[in-house]
Amino acid sequence: MQGETKEEMASSSSSSLLCNLGLLVLAMAIARAGAVFRPTPWSMAHATFYGDESASETMGGACGYGNLFSTGYGTNTAALSSVLFKDGFGCGSCYQIRCSGASACYRGSPIITVTATNLCPPNWAQPSDNGGWCNPPRVHFDMSKPAFMKIADWHAGIVPVMYRRVPCPVRGGIRFLLQGNGYWLLAFVTNVGGGGDVARMWVKGSNTGWISMSQNWGASYQAFSSLGGQSLSFKIMSYTTRNTIIASEVAPSNWNVGLTYEATVNFH
Repeated sequence: MQGETKEEMASSSSSSLLCNLGLLVLAMAIARAGAVFRPTPWSMAHATFYGDESASETMGGACGYGNLFSTGYGTNTAALSSVLFKDGFGCGSCYQIRCSGASACYRGSPIITVTATNLCPPNWAQPSDNGGWCNPPRVHFDMSKPAFMKIADWHAGIVPVMYRRVPCPVRGGIRFLLQGNGYWLLAFVTNVGGGGDVARMWVKGSNTGWISMSQNWGASYQAFSSLGGQSLSFKIMSYTTRNTIIASEVAPSNWNVGLTYEATVNFH
């Protein structure tokens, strides 16, 4: 416009720049919120098994999932070598595994999807290629025996496998098993979709702002705060995608320790 001053033009340009930056930030936020976990390429590793056909020895574990039947994981589970376990940040991640290149492999190399529920610790008393299967930097899966028996003859003990990360085939929302006391909240996080893993968590009471939670162990997060008598919301960040979602008012104001509360949202 002919009557527009240099100051007006500069102001208009700055406003336009700020608007464009705002739109860019919003677009990035939307893209991030809609991030979807995709399967990774196939890679080579080895697999063993632990326990017996009942899978009783797989219950509990370093991820803190407790009874794997009641938490929905069942027997299709595996303990990960520390390279994959990542100090607990690998808990809940899901893998497709198939036996490859061994006489013990079942015909057709059937594929099984397992969830990471435990750590396979190093055994430095054994060489990495003869007993110390989970010694770093080896990538290794120590599967439940029922899971192993779906891909290979268990008499083999150890077999070469192909594996890849896949979206976790969960149903429903993220679940939170609450423990603690009046001044300490401990939340065990299960049934996580998408990448299945959790990087960070926050909790918000109906009378508080967002409170950062610290990792206790495995897939459990804690907050040292008095949250009794308040409804609880959680904000969860995926370790793999860095996607963040908010589970609003998951637990009512009369929530109790020992109970599991399910959100209406999940990762994809």
